[in-house]
Amino acid sequence: MEERYNPQAIEPKWQQQWQATGADKTPEHGERPKFYALSMFPYPSGNLHMGHVRNYSITDAIARFKRMQGFRVLHPMGWDAFGLPAENAAIDRGISPAVWTQQNIAQMRSQLQRLGLSYDWEREVSTCGPDYYRWTQWLFLQFFKADLAYQKESAVNWDPIDQTVLANEQVDAEGKSWRSGAVVQKRMLRQWFLKITDYAEQLLQDLEKLSGWPDKVRAMQANWIGKSTGARVEFKAATGQSIPVFTTRPDTLWGATFMVLSPEHPLVAELTTPAQKAAVEAYRETAAAKSEIDRTAEDREKTGVFTGSYAVNPVNNHKIPIWIADYVLMGYGTGAIMAVPAHDSRDFEFAKTFGLDIIPVVFPPEADPATAAELTEAYSDNAAGVLHNSGPLDGLTVSDAKVAVVEYLEDKGIGTAQVNYRLRDWLISRQRYWGCPIPVIHCPDCGIVPVPDEQLPVELPTDVALSGRGGSPLATLESWVRVDCPTCGAAARRETDTMDTFIDSSWYFLRYADATNGEKVFDAAKANNWLPVDQYVGGIEHAILHLLYSRFFTKVLRDRDLLHFDEPFERLLTQGMVQALTYKDPQTNEYVAAADIENLDRPVSPTTGNPLEVFYEKMSKSKYNGVDPLGVLQNYGADTARMFILFKAPPEKDLEWGDTDVEGQFRFLNRVWRLVHAFVSQDSRPQVYCSGQLSKAEKDLRRAIHIAIRETTEDMEGGYQFNTAIAELMKLSNALNEAKLLASPVYAEGLQTLVQLLAPFAPHIAEELWSALACEGSVHASTWPIADPNALVADSVTIVVQVNGKRRGEFEAPADVTKAQQEELAKATEAAQRYLAEGTLRKAIVVPKKLVNFVVT
Repeated sequence: MEERYNPQAIEPKWQQQWQATGADKTPEHGERPKFYALSMFPYPSGNLHMGHVRNYSITDAIARFKRMQGFRVLHPMGWDAFGLPAENAAIDRGISPAVWTQQNIAQMRSQLQRLGLSYDWEREVSTCGPDYYRWTQWLFLQFFKADLAYQKESAVNWDPIDQTVLANEQVDAEGKSWRSGAVVQKRMLRQWFLKITDYAEQLLQDLEKLSGWPDKVRAMQANWIGKSTGARVEFKAATGQSIPVFTTRPDTLWGATFMVLSPEHPLVAELTTPAQKAAVEAYRETAAAKSEIDRTAEDREKTGVFTGSYAVNPVNNHKIPIWIADYVLMGYGTGAIMAVPAHDSRDFEFAKTFGLDIIPVVFPPEADPATAAELTEAYSDNAAGVLHNSGPLDGLTVSDAKVAVVEYLEDKGIGTAQVNYRLRDWLISRQRYWGCPIPVIHCPDCGIVPVPDEQLPVELPTDVALSGRGGSPLATLESWVRVDCPTCGAAARRETDTMDTFIDSSWYFLRYADATNGEKVFDAAKANNWLPVDQYVGGIEHAILHLLYSRFFTKVLRDRDLLHFDEPFERLLTQGMVQALTYKDPQTNEYVAAADIENLDRPVSPTTGNPLEVFYEKMSKSKYNGVDPLGVLQNYGADTARMFILFKAPPEKDLEWGDTDVEGQFRFLNRVWRLVHAFVSQDSRPQVYCSGQLSKAEKDLRRAIHIAIRETTEDMEGGYQFNTAIAELMKLSNALNEAKLLASPVYAEGLQTLVQLLAPFAPHIAEELWSALACEGSVHASTWPIADPNALVADSVTIVVQVNGKRRGEFEAPADVTKAQQEELAKATEAAQRYLAEGTLRKAIVVPKKLVNFVVT
C-alpha cells in the first residue's frame, strides 16, 4: 500500500476494475428485495456543472448503500436529448443536431464515469435515438386510440425567439419563456393536445398517496391543478348567442351587472357591433402581446373595451353590457365571466374604472341593506355574509345560498353544478425539427390516420435545412412530407409538428426496466417488477412540469393495462442548488469575476472603483461564479468532490461552495488513509474482533464503532442526512486515532467498519483501503454493518465532579450506579475531598451518571 493518498492513481484503477467485472450491472432476478434509485436524467449540454455533481452524488450514495443492505438495485442513466438548444446550436455551428448531441453525450458520459457513479450503462437510453422515439410514437398512438390525443385550433403561447409554442407550464411567473427568456405572445394555431384534464381529479386525489414527497411539491401540484367547485350558468346575448360561464360564487348571480369575455373568445367577433369593431380589434391585438402573468396581475390597472352588445342575466332578466378585458383568460373556465363588482375585487376595480353598475347582494349579518353605505371595496366574506336583493335566496347565508341556487338553476334549466380545474389540456405541438415526429398522416379523404405500428419509427430526415425561422423545418421537405394514406392509398401528408420534449421524459423511467427491448415499449412484467421508482432525486424546478406529466403518463398506461401501479415515484428528494460567492457592482448592476478583483478583503470593481456587493448565488457562467467540476476532480479527486457535496449541507438545502471546505474533506480522507496505512504496515496484523475478553479501552473503542454504525444507518434510512452520517465517520476516525490500539482485534474491526461506512460516499478510496486490509471481494458487495446492541451498553460512566460550579475532577463509576451512590462516590474522590475540607457542604446537586456539583460555603 502506498504511503500517500493519490486519488489520481486509484480512481481510474477502480473504475476500470468495476467496468471489467460488471460490478454495477443490475441483477434482474433473485429473492432479494428490489430498489430503484433514479436521478432526473440530464440534457446533454456537453459539460457537467456542480448541480449535476450534487444530484448524481446523492443518488449514487443511496444506490451503493442499498446494495450493501442486500437490495437488488436498478441505478440507470440516460439523456434527455431532443429539444431547442441542440437545434439552435446546430444552426449556429452549421452541423447536424444529431452530431452535436452525440458529441455532447460522449463527453458527459466520460465526465460521469470520472465521478465513479455506479450506473448500469447497459441500460443507457437517449431520447433522440430511433430505438427510443419509436416507442415514444407508439405511446402517442395509445393516447390517440384512447381518445386522449386530439388536434384543435387554439390560442397558444408563442416564443418569438425560439419560434415555437409553449405549454402554459413552460411560461414563468413573469410571462417569459422558460428556456429563451422572451416575453411570450398569444397566437391562434392548430395544435396537438393530450387530455390531461380527464385525469385532473385522479392527479389531485392521488397526491395523498405520495407521503414520501415534500409537502411543498404536493402543494404546488395541487395549486396547479386548481380544483374549484361552483356552477355553470347559461347567459343569452340579446342577439341570441348562448354564453356559458363558470362561477364559484353562484350565490351572487343577482349582483351580476355586466359580462366580460376574454379577447380570444370565439364569440367576440359576432358580438362586436360595427361601431366598436375598430376599438375591439385594436384591443385584441394589444392583449395578444401580453403574457398571462401580466394580464392577471392583481396590482395592474384594469383595461377593456365594450363590444356594443348586451346579454340578459338569466335570474332577473336584467340587460347587462358585454365587455372584453385581458384579465379574463380563454384557458380558464369558459373564457367568459359574469362580473359581480360588489363581491369580486377585480370586477370592482373594472366597474369603477368604466362607470358600471355595482349592486350589492351579500351583506354582513348585522347590516341593513336599505341604509348600507356605498361600497369602497368589494365585500367577499364567504363565511358570515347574508344574501339580500336576491329573489328566493334572500336571508340565506352564503354557504346555504350556494346549495340553494344550484337547485334553482337546475329547476329553471339555466345552469347546473360543476367542478372546474385550472389545469388545461397539455399542448404538445412544437414547430421545430429536433424532436420526436408526431406519427399521424393527414388524408383528404380519411382525415387523421395513425401511422401503423409496423411503420414505426417515423424517422427524422437528415437532409433538412435549419433556419431558426418560424414554422416547422420538416414542412419544407416535400420528399418526406408526401406519403400515401395507409388506409386508402390516396396522396396524403405527414404531420410536420414534433412533440414537446416533456413527452420523452414522461416515460423514460419505465424504459430503463427493459431498455434494450426491440419488440415492445417494455416487458410489462419487468416494468411492474422494478417500478415504481423507490427514490427519485432532482430539482424543485420540475415540481409541476415533469413530475405532473409523468404521473399522468403512468395513470394512462395503467388504464391501458401496461402498468399495475398508480404513481411512478414512491419517494422524491428535491436537492437544493449549489451556490457560490458572487460579486456585483451596484452602480452598473454587472457581475464581476473573482479573478478580476485585486483586493478580496475589500472587493472593489476594477473598472468603476466601486465597492462590490458580495453574496452567495446559484452558480452561473453569466455571473462569473461557476466552479468547474473537472478542475476539482483534477486537484482533489472524485471522492473529495463527492464528500464535500454530501457533507456541506443537508441534500434538500442550498449548498454554499467553499474551497476551504473542499480541502477539509481532502484532509479527512488523507487521515483515513494514514490510519489504514499505519495498521497494514505492522509486522503482524490482528484479525477482526469476533469475541473474547476486552480491556476497558477496547470496550470504549468498540462502543464508538457500533455507535457510528447505528447513527450512520439511521441517518441514511431516516431521510438521507448525508452530512450527519459523514460527521459520524469523522468521530469514528478520531476515536481510532486516539485509541492507539493498532495491535487490537477491535482496532481491526474499527478500520474495516470505517471503510464500509465510507464506501457509499467515497467509493474509490473505500475500495482501495478494503483491498489493503485484505478483505474479501469488493467493499461495495460487502454486507452493511449492523450495530451490536451489547457493544452499545457502557460498563462504566465518567462522572464529573464540580465544587460551586467549577470542575474539580472526574471519576469512573459502574454504569448502573444509583443517584445516592453517585453522590457518595463523588465525595470519596481525592479531587472532591480537598475542596470539601475547606468549607461546609450545604448540598449536592446530582445529574445521574453525569455530574455531581457540591455547594460549599
